[in-house]
Amino acid sequence: MYAFDFVKAASVEEAVSALASGEAQALGGGQTLIPTLKARLADPGTLISLAHIDSLKFVRAGDGMVEIGGGTTHATVAAETAQTYPGLADLAGRIGDPSVRNRGTIGGSLANNDPSACYPAAALGSGATIVTNSREIAADDFFEGMFATSLEEGEIVTAVKFPIPEKSHYEKMAQPASRFPLVAVFVAKFADGVRVAVTGASNDGVFRWAEAEKALSADFSVAAVQELKHSDDDMIADLHGTAAYRAHLIGVMTRRAVAQMV
Repeated sequence: MYAFDFVKAASVEEAVSALASGEAQALGGGQTLIPTLKARLADPGTLISLAHIDSLKFVRAGDGMVEIGGGTTHATVAAETAQTYPGLADLAGRIGDPSVRNRGTIGGSLANNDPSACYPAAALGSGATIVTNSREIAADDFFEGMFATSLEEGEIVTAVKFPIPEKSHYEKMAQPASRFPLVAVFVAKFADGVRVAVTGASNDGVFRWAEAEKALSADFSVAAVQELKHSDDDMIADLHGTAAYRAHLIGVMTRRAVAQMV
């Protein structure tokens, strides 16, 4: 780990101001950034901790929406959305292990946009809106590829607004050691159609499976997607699974998710 300065921000305004000076980087729960620093894969001059900004920690529900502060931990999301958005609560409750769930934050996960992270699937599958200190960004415009988002320098994820679907389910094939998904699918059924978001599969990160969305919007049943197959182009291939295996799992996870909802 390289030497760095540390700033414990007390407000979003203080954090944004600190980010504007030098080679600074925001620190949420640290579940990705700290291991990266330990491996000397990153060398920020200053870390700006967001952990003590109380205004970033909340869960509010009403008017068909759940709004979650960017500094809210996975464990809190799981506990406080269990009644209002059970599909999201189930996803949050299966991220990593208890240590990760009690430190990691939803804002940090979305800002990092790991290609195998869980929250991007929930945000994209729900048609969520990511709120920053300066604007609101639709999930469809937020994720731009592996570890890439539309966040600009100095922007902090302050909240996420999730429309609550009629029903939803997150189906995840977890890698046993890391608990990251080899492939996971978030299916959300709304009155005006179905959204299907896939994570863990593509080199480009989270994406929507348009063919499955069209089929399920016309006929919400397992049969509607029984014969659908996703191409293995641009799929992740590593020691845990080939590109073809991951492409196959997309269909399997989608059908399992729908089966839990019908």
